[in-house]
Amino acid sequence: MGLKFTKMHGLGNDFVVINALDQPLTMTPELSRWLADRHRGIGCDQILLVEPPRDSETDFYYRIFNADGSEVSQCGNGARCVMRFVREQGLTAKTEIRVGTDAGVLTLKQIDDGQYEVVMGVPQLEPAAVPFIAKQRAPAYYLGEGCTALRIGVVALGNPHAVLTVEDIDTAAVAELGPQIETDARFPQRVNVNFMQLIDAQRIQLRVWERGVGETAACGSGACAAVVIGRLWGALAESVAVQLPGGLLRVRWSGAANDPVHLIGPAEQVFEGELLNEQAGG
Repeated sequence: MGLKFTKMHGLGNDFVVINALDQPLTMTPELSRWLADRHRGIGCDQILLVEPPRDSETDFYYRIFNADGSEVSQCGNGARCVMRFVREQGLTAKTEIRVGTDAGVLTLKQIDDGQYEVVMGVPQLEPAAVPFIAKQRAPAYYLGEGCTALRIGVVALGNPHAVLTVEDIDTAAVAELGPQIETDARFPQRVNVNFMQLIDAQRIQLRVWERGVGETAACGSGACAAVVIGRLWGALAESVAVQLPGGLLRVRWSGAANDPVHLIGPAEQVFEGELLNEQAGG
């Protein structure tokens, strides 16, 4: 038998999802890069593994591997796909589950009309928690000096995010500034970079440069990060529609220090397949 997988996406942010309960798998950076290769492998932004729970209070454990082989702790679009995957694979009949991750426990819910909700956790705003090198916490920070300095907000939602506003989302210098900010020395673990255009208090447009991947069609945790920073800057309401190149997400955050962020959006299955043992490194 080979390795069975499911190709899924959340607004074009695409994944290879693997049931690692019935077919245990040791992921390596080389295997991650091969699976993600769009010419020689399956092709995806990230690989998602659904593993047995590590404690009695969760239903599954969920791991995320980037296209460059690195492992990360959070992915909102991926989490919605995991919720759909475990139900359609018959791994659970629940419409609400708790999954363990390296960033903590997530609550995943099936709503209706193909929509899924992720309770993403409480935003972490202290620089050390992001991590981001700064003398103290501030509403905004500046990268660079003088007239070219960039005003950013920083937040962690299981993974690190930088957010900056742009006047025109279509002409934003994502390909230029994205990798520069991602690898800036003040982000020791690199960072996801979110380019946000404010439309009004309840709507934004967003493009995201994901660390270890590049620009993606959508980023769930990035949408949440943008709304958190927009709320802190006094520009956004509690519930915001986030338009990404791949489609629409909805984010809700009260603004209270200990309240989690809620993310709602679709999850789609593309196809199922099976890799030969030699392809999967077996």
